[in-house]
Amino acid sequence: MDRPGRNMRIALLDFNKGYPNQGIDNIHDILQRYAAEKGLELYLDVFDVRQRHEIPDLSYDVYISSGGPGSPLEESATVWESRYFKLIGDLISHNNVALPTERKFSFFICHAFQLACKYFKVGALCRRKSTAFGVFPVHKTLAGKSERIFMGLPDPFYAIDSREWQVVMVDKTRLRASGMEIIAIEKERPHVPLERAVMAIRFSPEMIGTQFHPEADACRMHDHLLVPEQKQRVIDQHGIAKYEDMVQCLADPMKIRLTQMSVLPEFLEVARQARMQRQEAVV
Repeated sequence: MDRPGRNMRIALLDFNKGYPNQGIDNIHDILQRYAAEKGLELYLDVFDVRQRHEIPDLSYDVYISSGGPGSPLEESATVWESRYFKLIGDLISHNNVALPTERKFSFFICHAFQLACKYFKVGALCRRKSTAFGVFPVHKTLAGKSERIFMGLPDPFYAIDSREWQVVMVDKTRLRASGMEIIAIEKERPHVPLERAVMAIRFSPEMIGTQFHPEADACRMHDHLLVPEQKQRVIDQHGIAKYEDMVQCLADPMKIRLTQMSVLPEFLEVARQARMQRQEAVV
């Protein structure tokens, strides 16, 4: 039985391509904790987008798209990407005609954020000069200072960043004309001859995405990095200095925990409140 404000149907789109990851587990933890705090029944279905080409229909209230490995540019014209882009288009079309209380909410993380930027033709998507890996400060823009999902966070706040790609050179005039807003950017990099990369965008009142990982669990990631095999893999890929810096930053879990406890839970709360308004309208 549908109980607006007391239950929520969530589609979790897994972009990890079969590679082991903590992101999906972390999202599960956030959803379960949020449901317990609000007394909700969550109906969660997971879709393997890149391996099995699984795409949800429009029966869900919330769509969360995960991060994942690989280039967001190399997979153009793949079956799964065309289906995923169709889903985004269908959600936009639905929201354009639906009552505010009937609209669907979407969150894009890391790889999925890059794909969303590709879909919306937001700026230039290019490879970074070096891989971003670690705990980094994220700076709010003017729009970001009043963004609800950031309201519980300082400026700057800290987040896990793990990527080889970035979105830069955004046409801000065209962005505003489309109703989109950049709400966070990366730290300033004076040694790089490019503007600061985009770290979060509100694509619409119902669609938002972050380049960073708001689901990251500092304690879980810290313990994971201490496993010898994982330690060696990180050192091989990023060097001993980056590994030691990462472990040291993660030793202060509140830096990341505050982000984890704020961003996705507040996004879910916005979606829940929309459903509660529907219930109140019926009553």
